[in-house]
Amino acid sequence: MNTHEKLNYVEFPAKDLEATKAFFTAVFSWSFVDYGPDYAAFADQGLDGGFFRADACSQTSNGAALLVFYSSDIHQTLSKVTANGGVIVREIFDFPGGCRFHFTEPSGNEFAVWSEKR
Repeated sequence: MNTHEKLNYVEFPAKDLEATKAFFTAVFSWSFVDYGPDYAAFADQGLDGGFFRADACSQTSNGAALLVFYSSDIHQTLSKVTANGGVIVREIFDFPGGCRFHFTEPSGNEFAVWSEKR
Protein backbone atom coordinates (compact mmCIF):
# COMPACT_ATOMS: atom_id res chain seq x y z
CA MET A 1 0.00 0.00 0.00
CA ASN A 2 1.31 3.44 -0.87
CA THR A 3 1.58 5.78 2.10
CA HIS A 4 1.85 9.55 1.72
CA GLU A 5 5.45 10.78 2.16
CA LYS A 6 6.89 7.38 3.14
CA LEU A 7 9.66 5.53 1.34
CA ASN A 8 8.13 3.51 -1.44
CA TYR A 9 10.72 2.40 -4.00
CA VAL A 10 14.46 1.98 -4.42
CA GLU A 11 16.53 1.54 -7.59
CA PHE A 12 20.01 0.10 -8.06
CA PRO A 13 22.39 -0.04 -11.00
CA ALA A 14 23.32 -3.48 -12.33
CA LYS A 15 26.36 -4.22 -14.48
CA ASP A 16 25.09 -7.77 -15.02
CA LEU A 17 21.31 -7.64 -14.75
CA GLU A 18 20.79 -11.37 -15.32
CA ALA A 19 23.37 -12.39 -12.68
CA THR A 20 21.89 -9.93 -10.19
CA LYS A 21 18.38 -11.28 -10.75
CA ALA A 22 19.62 -14.88 -10.39
CA PHE A 23 21.44 -14.00 -7.14
CA PHE A 24 18.44 -12.38 -5.45
CA THR A 25 16.13 -15.14 -6.64
CA ALA A 26 18.40 -17.87 -5.22
CA VAL A 27 19.34 -16.18 -1.94
CA PHE A 28 16.22 -14.21 -0.98
CA SER A 29 13.49 -15.85 -3.13
CA TRP A 30 12.77 -12.66 -5.05
CA SER A 31 10.87 -12.64 -8.29
CA PHE A 32 11.23 -10.03 -11.01
CA VAL A 33 9.17 -8.39 -13.71
CA ASP A 34 11.23 -7.29 -16.70
CA TYR A 35 10.46 -3.97 -18.37
CA GLY A 36 12.55 -4.30 -21.47
CA PRO A 37 16.13 -5.59 -21.58
CA ASP A 38 17.54 -2.92 -19.25
CA TYR A 39 15.20 -2.88 -16.23
CA ALA A 40 13.84 -5.46 -13.78
CA ALA A 41 11.50 -4.68 -10.88
CA PHE A 42 10.91 -6.54 -7.62
CA ALA A 43 8.02 -6.22 -5.17
CA ASP A 44 6.87 -7.39 -1.74
CA GLN A 45 10.35 -7.40 -0.21
CA GLY A 46 9.74 -4.84 2.51
CA LEU A 47 10.39 -2.13 -0.08
CA ASP A 48 9.63 -2.37 -3.79
CA GLY A 49 12.32 -1.50 -6.28
CA GLY A 50 14.26 -2.35 -9.36
CA PHE A 51 17.60 -2.75 -11.07
CA PHE A 52 18.59 -0.78 -14.16
CA ARG A 53 21.46 -1.70 -16.47
CA ALA A 54 24.45 0.58 -15.76
CA ASP A 55 28.22 0.39 -15.30
CA ALA A 56 28.05 1.94 -11.82
CA CYS A 57 27.41 0.20 -8.50
CA SER A 58 26.15 1.26 -5.08
CA GLN A 59 28.74 0.97 -2.29
CA THR A 60 29.04 2.68 1.08
CA SER A 61 32.67 3.56 0.37
CA ASN A 62 31.31 5.88 -2.33
CA GLY A 63 28.71 7.40 -0.01
CA ALA A 64 25.80 5.18 -1.04
CA ALA A 65 22.98 4.29 1.31
CA LEU A 66 23.11 0.77 2.76
CA LEU A 67 20.03 -1.43 2.61
CA VAL A 68 20.04 -4.07 5.34
CA PHE A 69 18.21 -7.41 5.33
CA TYR A 70 17.08 -9.12 8.53
CA SER A 71 17.86 -12.82 9.09
CA SER A 72 16.80 -15.12 11.93
CA ASP A 73 19.84 -17.31 11.04
CA ILE A 74 22.71 -15.10 9.95
CA HIS A 75 25.11 -17.99 9.29
CA GLN A 76 22.64 -19.72 6.97
CA THR A 77 22.08 -16.47 5.08
CA LEU A 78 25.82 -15.84 4.82
CA SER A 79 26.26 -19.35 3.37
CA LYS A 80 23.55 -18.72 0.77
CA VAL A 81 25.11 -15.37 -0.17
CA THR A 82 28.55 -16.89 -0.79
CA ALA A 83 27.19 -20.03 -2.49
CA ASN A 84 25.39 -17.87 -5.04
CA GLY A 85 28.19 -15.51 -6.03
CA GLY A 86 28.03 -12.89 -3.31
CA VAL A 87 31.31 -11.54 -1.93
CA ILE A 88 31.64 -10.85 1.80
CA VAL A 89 33.17 -7.39 2.18
CA ARG A 90 32.80 -7.23 5.96
CA GLU A 91 32.67 -10.38 8.07
CA ILE A 92 30.09 -10.82 10.84
CA PHE A 93 30.63 -8.22 13.57
CA ASP A 94 28.73 -7.29 16.72
CA PHE A 95 26.94 -4.02 17.32
CA PRO A 96 24.51 -2.97 20.08
CA GLY A 97 21.41 -5.10 19.55
CA GLY A 98 22.87 -7.74 17.26
CA CYS A 99 25.40 -8.57 14.59
CA ARG A 100 25.71 -8.16 10.83
CA PHE A 101 27.83 -8.69 7.74
CA HIS A 102 28.18 -6.79 4.47
CA PHE A 103 28.31 -8.30 0.99
CA THR A 104 28.29 -7.34 -2.65
CA GLU A 105 26.08 -9.08 -5.18
CA PRO A 106 27.28 -9.99 -8.71
CA SER A 107 26.86 -6.42 -10.03
CA GLY A 108 28.92 -4.99 -7.15
CA ASN A 109 26.12 -3.38 -5.10
CA GLU A 110 26.71 -3.54 -1.35
CA PHE A 111 24.06 -4.78 1.08
CA ALA A 112 24.12 -6.01 4.67
CA VAL A 113 22.36 -8.67 6.71
CA TRP A 114 21.72 -8.31 10.43
CA SER A 115 20.46 -10.63 13.15
CA GLU A 116 19.63 -10.31 16.82
CA LYS A 117 21.94 -13.21 17.68
CA ARG A 118 25.19 -14.59 16.39
